[in-house]
Amino acid sequence: MAKNKYSRIISGAMTWGSWGKQLNTKDMASLIDHCTNNEVTTFDHADIYGDYTTEANFGNALVNSNIKREKIQIISKCGIQYLSENRNNQVKHYNYSKEYIIWSVENSLKNLKTDYLDALLLHRPSPLMHPHEVMEAVAKLAQEGKINDFGVSNFTPSQVDLISSEVPVTINQIEFSLTNHEAMHNGSLDQMMLKKIIPMAWSPLGFVFKQDTEQTRRIHKQLGALMDKYNATEDQLLLAWILKHPSGIYPVIGTTNKDRISNANKALSIDLELEDWFLILVASQGHKVP
Repeated sequence: MAKNKYSRIISGAMTWGSWGKQLNTKDMASLIDHCTNNEVTTFDHADIYGDYTTEANFGNALVNSNIKREKIQIISKCGIQYLSENRNNQVKHYNYSKEYIIWSVENSLKNLKTDYLDALLLHRPSPLMHPHEVMEAVAKLAQEGKINDFGVSNFTPSQVDLISSEVPVTINQIEFSLTNHEAMHNGSLDQMMLKKIIPMAWSPLGFVFKQDTEQTRRIHKQLGALMDKYNATEDQLLLAWILKHPSGIYPVIGTTNKDRISNANKALSIDLELEDWFLILVASQGHKVP
């Protein structure tokens, strides 16, 4: 599968609706337009975002924008049964039955006002998921042209192996950032490189701008020392640090700020020197590498 079918920076829609900025249709349409003008053409959704409302809000905005469907890529996720007034659930749980996966995708397509998803991801692993049942659902959806690619999200290497024993996994979207980089050490990114699975990283800035700790103060100091050298902002350097990894990670940025989106795309042109990459890592860890 060609990796370049997705934009190198992906826009995450989780906070566009009621879980965050509560953007109206006009604002969402304007944001979609701004993203595409800055080469951010891939949009990451999940059915649960906004208590199962954000996909429909985005779909309305897409209709009201001047963007043609074939010019963008839409990813969505299914499987989490959330406690919400929009679902009759007694407890948060996961459902990966064949029937539910198919129903969920068809519901997402209706809400997003599109005929297909560029990629469907299983949102989080379930102890009750069976790879054959997942395969049957994915095969039917693919045959009907409702999904182009299939992947997972927040899956460990063994869970990826389990699902891929029956159906090819092309994406694994995981939490990854300078302040949460376990995937470099627990085999996740190694496996994705080995199996040519696309790594996507949610929360790519970590908690660098959210917490004031000894760790974040070290990080800010080191990034500050490199800003002039690379003519870059701190958030651009954090993204450049992720982009340097040989697995080819696709950051999923959650901001709705247009300036930050423009900045994020500019990070693609920053090529951190080898020792600078390690200087940033050491600032996060607080000690030299082993």
